[in-house]
Amino acid sequence: MSLVFAGVCSHAPGITGRAHMADPEVRDRFYESFHQMSRDLHAAQPDALVIIAAEHFANFFMNNMPSFAIGMADTYEGPIEDPGWLGIQRRQVRGNRDISQRFIAEVMNSTDIAYAEEWKFDHGIMVPLHFLTPDYDIPVIPVNVNCQGPPLAPLHRAWAFGEAMRRACDALPERIAIIGTGGISHWPATPDSGKINKAWDHEFMRLWCANDKDALLNAEKYNDLQVYSDAGQGGFEIRTFITVAAAAGGAKGTVHFCEPIPIFAVSCTVATYDLA
Repeated sequence: MSLVFAGVCSHAPGITGRAHMADPEVRDRFYESFHQMSRDLHAAQPDALVIIAAEHFANFFMNNMPSFAIGMADTYEGPIEDPGWLGIQRRQVRGNRDISQRFIAEVMNSTDIAYAEEWKFDHGIMVPLHFLTPDYDIPVIPVNVNCQGPPLAPLHRAWAFGEAMRRACDALPERIAIIGTGGISHWPATPDSGKINKAWDHEFMRLWCANDKDALLNAEKYNDLQVYSDAGQGGFEIRTFITVAAAAGGAKGTVHFCEPIPIFAVSCTVATYDLA
């Protein structure tokens, strides 16, 4: 079949864990954008949801840190964090080993990846699923892009990974959705937590919506040292957004919400591509 839905969203743990501390007017508009994304996702009737996150040392660490990894199991467990802290109850999340295995095999035709048959989801996956599939009714294929432990894969490799996933979508008979999750600018677990570079976020999302490959891969603007300076270590998660841009194959995007919510420590973002 092919790719039937593509988008990106934020995954900060405060989105669910500190909901009561946010400005309710801004928070509720953000939540409604998430809910609308959920309705649009379900309307696309995907057989599986590929969710691309930056895993936070929950399963992979410096002794085993693949640049790209894809899950291959019938069930997963999450969240790995304390449910009371995150505001999401621990549960089994449905996967589909058969679809995952065939998806992985197709991706491997053009790029090198790791795969995992066991995976405990952290907030990078569980927060988006909490809003997008509250009934956990769409089988999930988890994908990790290393955005934590240097050396990080160059941005052009994240783009190539997204193109490989699009070819896999086109090769499979099932209907596939892809959602990338991450920051954008944020300084988690540092004294600067809560700092947000709104102008940087909006410029990046402008380029993401234009699906401007050359600009998104600009080695001067988005090299790791410059991103670290402008957007914090959390800004390295642009890799997940860039992967989705590549998978969308030149489609144009729309930002439905992108506003700072400091208590969530990030510009909360919801955006989708028009694949029609």
